[in-house]
Amino acid sequence: MFDLIVKGGFLPNGSVADIGISGSKITAIDQLGTAKAGQIIDATGDLVSPPFVDPHFHMDATLSYGLPRINASGTLLEGIGLWGELKQVMTQDEVIDRALHYCDWAASMGLLAIRSHVDTCDDRLLGVEALLEVRNKVKDYIDLQLVAFPQDGFYRDPTARENTIRALDMGVDVVGGIPHFERTMQDGAASVTELCEIAAARGLQVDMHCDETDDPLSRHIETLAFETQRLGLRGRVAGSHLTSMHSMDNYYVSKLLPLIAEAQINAIPNPLINIVLQGRHDTYPKRRGLTRVKEMLSAGINVGWGQDCVLDPWYSLGTADMLDVAFMGLHVAQMTSPEEMRICFDMVTVNNAKTMGLQDYGLHVGAKASLVVLDAGTPTEALRLRAARLHVVANGKLISQSPRPDARLNIQDRPSTSHRRHWGVL
Repeated sequence: MFDLIVKGGFLPNGSVADIGISGSKITAIDQLGTAKAGQIIDATGDLVSPPFVDPHFHMDATLSYGLPRINASGTLLEGIGLWGELKQVMTQDEVIDRALHYCDWAASMGLLAIRSHVDTCDDRLLGVEALLEVRNKVKDYIDLQLVAFPQDGFYRDPTARENTIRALDMGVDVVGGIPHFERTMQDGAASVTELCEIAAARGLQVDMHCDETDDPLSRHIETLAFETQRLGLRGRVAGSHLTSMHSMDNYYVSKLLPLIAEAQINAIPNPLINIVLQGRHDTYPKRRGLTRVKEMLSAGINVGWGQDCVLDPWYSLGTADMLDVAFMGLHVAQMTSPEEMRICFDMVTVNNAKTMGLQDYGLHVGAKASLVVLDAGTPTEALRLRAARLHVVANGKLISQSPRPDARLNIQDRPSTSHRRHWGVL
């Protein structure tokens, strides 16, 4: 007797199986026939996936678009300036309320694991306190990791170092940084070294905003790779954005990629935001700004797409939909072969779970019973359609349901309904 059975769905590998859930764990993946359950979800013909994972987000700023005003230039620096104004007047309750609304969206979209940076360049640590409370409130359905992020520079801001340490002492999970925002390249490199040393001493992961610039001489990822190896942090470090690599010369990149791979650094490009913010100083030709995704994958680097922003000072759109993120990413990275598109689905599920270190993630016996039933037959079709999340299960509980988006037609000699699924090669 199971508590819940998800029957007859396609798994991402193309096989068909029933998934039996007892309590908060997957206890069977098989043809379960007439097995009994307290609840049965019929997933026949639909894709059953592990939940979506976002390894790079800013939850303390989310849903604040237009406060205190709109980013008129659309640039990263104006966004940082706007955020600096907003955090002086926002309240803890406002941050909590916006974050919980976003988590509602995330739950409805099957996004059940999020790593959020939280600004530590605020002596009140208001955002830190707010998101620690949110982390506790959503723990039954969303794995929320928090990154201590000195937004204004670990050295550049006079109290950032002290506040970052305080945030970690309060229970923030991951050490962050922004070396390209320090006053000099030397300070940036030094910040990488010290922040990695802090993480190593505490046994924590590292996630750096690294080289989020069009400047090809911003090469802090090289320092991050070195410190990762020196301090024994392999597999526990992520480099986010890495947009300067888009503008670097090919010879240097041919040296850099093996260093990143050797250090087992995880890479997190954020396609929606990177292509909006980068290249703002260009006329034509205009750079995309997205890092070298295909080259990193070919080098054996774990790469996953991140959302980064939703309705905040940097980005005026977004819906907590990681399929939107992957859909944009595959276009900009020109990953359009069947195998590449399939990899893009992994880049918002299993690859990101690896980056976050989620040990009990996936569709296998013993894993956490969190999954999504999608209105699609394959991972690639899910990307094409940005498929409806028909059912979302978190820790063995059905937490969200959505109807199929069928259109009713009134056209002579044509079917009465239309659906955009297509039983073809994808």
